[in-house]
Amino acid sequence: QVQLVESGGGSVQAGGSLRLSCAASGDTYSMGWFRQAPGKEREGVAAIQSWGYSTYYGDSVKGRFTISKDNSKNSVYLQMNSLKPEDTAMYYCAARTLVATWPPRWSEFNYWGQGTQVTVSS
Repeated sequence: QVQLVESGGGSVQAGGSLRLSCAASGDTYSMGWFRQAPGKEREGVAAIQSWGYSTYYGDSVKGRFTISKDNSKNSVYLQMNSLKPEDTAMYYCAARTLVATWPPRWSEFNYWGQGTQVTVSS
């Protein structure tokens, strides 16, 4: 069983930055961040290996978002820079526990946090 708790969401103006945090308990193969805007499908944003440091990003955030981790705290972070209004969404921390291949498929993530809201105003 894996438990995930996100923090760090909020409101920011376009061009600003936010940092999301996720504290995890339990063993995972990889951790990730997803987002879902109202009326849209859930979108994979970023992922990082739990046993290594390889990262993987969705096309819409490449070059602006950075995923990182602190193994000593069993935590994962999402640094979001150059935020745009279209980044507005509920952001979810996620974990993949059944598949270890890399890069991951977004559909392989099987544990989810409760979500944290990010709102970017123009």
